[in-house]
Amino acid sequence: MSKKNKLNEVAVIPLGGMGEIGKNMMVVEVGEELLIIDAGVMFPEDELLGIDLVIPDFTYIKENVDRVKGILLTHGHEDHIGALPYLLRDVNVPVYGTRLTLGLLEGKLKEHHMLKGARLKVVNPGSSVKVGDIKVDFIRVNHSIADTCALAIHTPLGPIIYASDFKFDQTPIDGEVADFHKLAELGDSKQGVLALFSDSTNVEREGYTLSEMVVGNTIEEIFQNAKNRIILATFASNIHRIQQVINSAFRYNRKIALTGRSMINNIDIARNLGYLTIPDDMIINIRDCSHYPDNQIVLLTTGSQGEPMAALTRMARGDHYHINIRQGDTVILSASAIPGNERLIGETINQLYKRGAEVIYEDVSGVHVSGHASQEELKLMLNLVKPKYFVPIHGEYRHLTKHAALAREVGIPEENILIAELGDRIIFTEKKIKKAGSVQAGSVFVDGLGVGDVGNIVLRDRRLLSEDGIIIVVLTIDNRGKILSGPDIVTRGFVYIRESEELIAEATALLEEKLKECEENRVKEWSILKNQIRDTLSDYIYKKIKRNPMILPIIMQV
Repeated sequence: MSKKNKLNEVAVIPLGGMGEIGKNMMVVEVGEELLIIDAGVMFPEDELLGIDLVIPDFTYIKENVDRVKGILLTHGHEDHIGALPYLLRDVNVPVYGTRLTLGLLEGKLKEHHMLKGARLKVVNPGSSVKVGDIKVDFIRVNHSIADTCALAIHTPLGPIIYASDFKFDQTPIDGEVADFHKLAELGDSKQGVLALFSDSTNVEREGYTLSEMVVGNTIEEIFQNAKNRIILATFASNIHRIQQVINSAFRYNRKIALTGRSMINNIDIARNLGYLTIPDDMIINIRDCSHYPDNQIVLLTTGSQGEPMAALTRMARGDHYHINIRQGDTVILSASAIPGNERLIGETINQLYKRGAEVIYEDVSGVHVSGHASQEELKLMLNLVKPKYFVPIHGEYRHLTKHAALAREVGIPEENILIAELGDRIIFTEKKIKKAGSVQAGSVFVDGLGVGDVGNIVLRDRRLLSEDGIIIVVLTIDNRGKILSGPDIVTRGFVYIRESEELIAEATALLEEKLKECEENRVKEWSILKNQIRDTLSDYIYKKIKRNPMILPIIMQV
C-alpha cells in the first residue's frame, strides 16, 4: 500500500506503454481514489519462445484493489483492452468506454466466460462521467478504429489529459472530426491543463498523417483495374478501412467473403452496433466463392502481419481450408508492419508473388495510412491544450526523447517535461513535476491458460533447448548406491543418433567410468551423482563438437 496522496498532489504511474510499443496501461491517483486507464497486451517477439501474450504486471493494482474506482478505456485496440480479461479476475470494478470499444471487449470477455459478472458502462464521445469523486471527460479524437477518445481527468490541481492513440483527420470516413473545441476549451480555461500525456508512436515522421480518405481513393483505383479476385488483408479492428472496401465492392458489383476469426467477429460486432453498413446480399460464405466469377469476388482476411497461422499466410503457403492464391489474384496488404514483424511480412509477400499474385503493399502504394499523429499534429495537440507539464507516452525511449524535444520547441520549459519509465510514480504539485520512487511493474507472460507461470528461468531453458537440444541420462541404482542399469543416453534436438553412434558410445563409456568411481567412493546422494553426470558429459561434448546441450540426469532407485 502506497503512502496516502495528499489533496494537493496527484500521482500518475505508467504500468505499460512507456519505453515500449504495446500493453498500454496507466494508473491515476487523486487523494485516496485510483483510476486505471486501459489495460492492453503486447504480442511476443521471437525470443519469447512459446509465449502467446505479454500483459502488464498488476501487482500494484491488486495491492490497492480497495481504492480502484473504475477502468477507463480510450479505444478498442488489443494493445489497450487485450489484458482486461486477466485484470477483471482480480479487480471487478466498472469499466467505462464508448459503444464500439465495449462491444469489442464484450466479445473478448465472452471467450473467457467473464461477461456475466462484468460491469460495462457505455459513454458517448463528448460526454462526461463521475468515477468515484473524479469527473472524466471523453473527448473524440481520430484513430485507425472508430470511437477513439482522449480523456480529461479532473483533479484538484486541474485536468490531466491522456491523449491516447490519436491523429487529427480533417476528412474522417464517419464524418466525426476530433473535438478541437473541447481540447482548446480545456487549454484556455482559468485553471488550465495540469499535464498532457501524449502518443509518441509517429514522432519520427515529419508533417501530418494522411487522411483515411486517401486509402479509399487508392482502393477504388485498384478495384477499377483488377480483373480477377481481390484479396485484402487489414487489421480486423479498422472498421473505417473495411467500410471503404465494402463501398468499392458495392460500386463494382463484387461479393464479399470473410476469413479469419477476428475479422468475422469484429465485422459482426460493428454491424450489430451500426458502425458498418453492408447490404445483406453482399456477404457470401467463403465456401461459395467458386459459384461466382473471379471478377465478382473480394476476400477480406486477417494476416496483414504475416502471422504464421493467419488466413492470408495460409493462403500464401497453399494450406488454407477453402481459398488458395492463384495466378492473376490481386492481393492488398492494407496495413503497416508492427515493429518486429517485417521479416514475416516479407516472407508472405514473396510466397504470394511465387504463386502468381499481384501484391500491393504499403511500401509501393498508398494502401495504408497510419492512425497515429505525425510531428505537426503532436505540436497542434500541445498548442491546443497548453499543458503546464508534459509526459510523452506510447513509444520506445527514442520516441519519448524526440517527443520531449518537440514539446520544448513549442515552448514547454525543460523542467516541466518528464520522460518516465515503467513503474515510476510521477507526482504533480502546483509547483513541480517529479519522480517519487517506483512500484512493481514490468511484463507478465501468458502461455496457454497459464498466466505468469513462465518466467526468465523457463525461457532460458526453452532457449537452450531450441539452440542446442537436450541429452537425457537414465540411471537405476539401489539404496546402497550400486548401479543396477545404465547409464542410458537419450537425445532430442542434439545430434542424429544413427550418424553419431561413436560420439554416444564414447560419452556412455566416460559416464560409466565416472559412475564406477562414485560407486567405489560410496557416493549415494542424488545431487552429487547428477552434478558428476552433468560436469563429465558437458566437458566431453564441448571438447568434441563445441555444443552446450541441456543435460538432464534421471536417477531411479529400486
